[in-house]
Formats: sequence, C-alpha cells, structure tokens
Amino acid sequence: MEAKTQQPPSFEHALERLEAIVESMESGEVPLAELLAKFEEGNLLLKICESRLKEAELKIEQLKKQKDGSPAFAPFETERGA
Repeated sequence: MEAKTQQPPSFEHALERLEAIVESMESGEVPLAELLAKFEEGNLLLKICESRLKEAELKIEQLKKQKDGSPAFAPFETERGA
C-alpha cells in the first residue's frame, strides 16, 4: 500500500477530474458501488477546489490592500445557499 505523502492535486487537475466524475455519473451507466466511490472522490475534489479558490481570494485581497492597510476593493461575495 502506498503512503499518502503526495501533495493534493492542482486546482486545474482537481477540477478536470471532478468534471470527468460528474460526466460519468450523469451517464447513468455507473453501477451503484462505483457511483458511491465516485461521489466520495468528487466530494474530496470539490473541497480541494474550494480551498484553492479561497487561498487565491485571500492572496488577491492581500495584494490589493492600500498602503494604510484598508482594502482597495470590496471583498468577494460567495454564492452559498443558492
């Protein structure tokens, strides 16, 4: 068994894999056991993507701060619960 010392996938790779999982699940040709495994993997990939996006958002906010420390623009709005 391989030790899990690998880095999480990049945002782009995680998103690409997530899209492939969704496409295969939507086909309706996936057995239930495999469907559950794909759902779990997709959930993990979604969390990775959300985390990477949040990191990028925070980095952008830090880079955009004015000299006095105040934000140079309004913070990003999230579409939660939509």
